[in-house]
Amino acid sequence: QGFGHTVLAWVWLDVAIAALALDPDQTKPTTQGTLAAARFFYHYELPKITAWYQVVETQDMTCAQLAMEAF
Repeated sequence: QGFGHTVLAWVWLDVAIAALALDPDQTKPTTQGTLAAARFFYHYELPKITAWYQVVETQDMTCAQLAMEAF
């Protein structure tokens, strides 16, 4: 999930740049909507990756130490 959200952040950046290239003054409602969606993603979704990456960073072996039969 963390890597996927990182990729999506780059995609939203590309979309926002393209929208601004076509409408630099942001006068079109579609440009405003696109930029608002990008801001939403960056504000509410992207911060989630901190928690997801922390699981990997701590190298928690809780599940890895269980026998296969436990699953």
